[in-house]
Amino acid sequence: MPEFQKVAVIGLGYIGLPTAALIASRGMQVVGIDTKEDVVRTVASGAIHIAEPDLDGLVQKVVSSGSLVTSTKPPPADVFIIAVPTPIDGSNRPDLTSVNAALESIMDVLAPGNLVILESTSPIGTTEGIAKRITECRPDLHIDTNGKDEACVSVAYCPERVLPGRILMELINNDRCIGGITPWCTRRAQRFYKMFVRGACVPTTARAAELVKLTENAFRDTNIAFANELSLICDRFDINVWEVIDLANRHPRVNVLRPGPGVGGHCIAIDPWFIIDSAPDLARVMRMSREVNNSKTTRVIERAQALIDDHPYANVACCGLTFKANIDDLRESPAMEIALHLAAKYGSRIKVVEPNLRRLPLEFEKYGAEFLGIDEALRNCEIAVLLVDHDEFKMVPLAERRHLDVIDTRGIWQDMPART
Repeated sequence: MPEFQKVAVIGLGYIGLPTAALIASRGMQVVGIDTKEDVVRTVASGAIHIAEPDLDGLVQKVVSSGSLVTSTKPPPADVFIIAVPTPIDGSNRPDLTSVNAALESIMDVLAPGNLVILESTSPIGTTEGIAKRITECRPDLHIDTNGKDEACVSVAYCPERVLPGRILMELINNDRCIGGITPWCTRRAQRFYKMFVRGACVPTTARAAELVKLTENAFRDTNIAFANELSLICDRFDINVWEVIDLANRHPRVNVLRPGPGVGGHCIAIDPWFIIDSAPDLARVMRMSREVNNSKTTRVIERAQALIDDHPYANVACCGLTFKANIDDLRESPAMEIALHLAAKYGSRIKVVEPNLRRLPLEFEKYGAEFLGIDEALRNCEIAVLLVDHDEFKMVPLAERRHLDVIDTRGIWQDMPART
């Protein structure tokens, strides 16, 4: 009999749903769990509630075959994967409410031989805390050390490391870092992931795996902070930052990233705070990087307001709301923050352009901002604030935007004067 036949994936968001569908496509019976009943109904119908290439077809296939079903409560299973959000609170401290709730939801159905995997980005020591909680609540179970005790469960951490827009491809092909509470837990989790992952499944400890995930995004945040800081220096001295970066990157050992209006998404904008919270006296560069990237958003708002105030009757196209190009994800988006701030101050003069959304987010309704396509916005606006480098914006001919005053935070229209 196969070791892993039934899998419960708790959380059907940007990671949980693709993961559940992929595992179901490999012949295992999967139950997708979510506390939101509308999400459960949507997926149960074979549809999806997030935008991700090829995911709709895969979900429809595995739901139609019966390999993927949904529920609001976890049933008994062989493997439990926790893939729920881990935000920060108002003090920039990790909020593990959803992780703890997910763990409590499976406590009564856990059985000897089960494998519990945490995929949610988490502070160092979270997986150990899960193991401790299981043994406290279920004294009939203990953590597996040798694979011989029938009353054992295995607990491991395996962070996702995928890019929106490429999630299915990267779930299959990217290497995975797998850290168990014990070496035996690690080996069991490796065996499970090798059933649907082509990339290397690299063993380590739970603490190391947790820090690996945080390190990946803190590293990127620091590199983006360098680029954003450089853009501010170039602004002061009236130097084209895009030219400086392009020329600097001709050095064989230099790779400066592109600046932007800040940093968004649930990973890069959040994860460094988990390290900072764990070691505030040591994580000085990481803290400063977070401050630089957050202050860049404030700087863009200030520059946009100054330009708009100089043109008191001009309409303004805020181009892009998502946290990165060509996706529909608004989580922690600096573009969203900037557009909302401008809408709150200038009302109906603000025209929002976001080709990856079907409607304007509800937050804008009270301000009277209008939702337009790029062509209509170009006809009706005198100012453009470029916040996201969507493909649709890159394809606008120079002749159709020559009349605009532009703040270009992404270097999309480098063929015309721009404020970065």
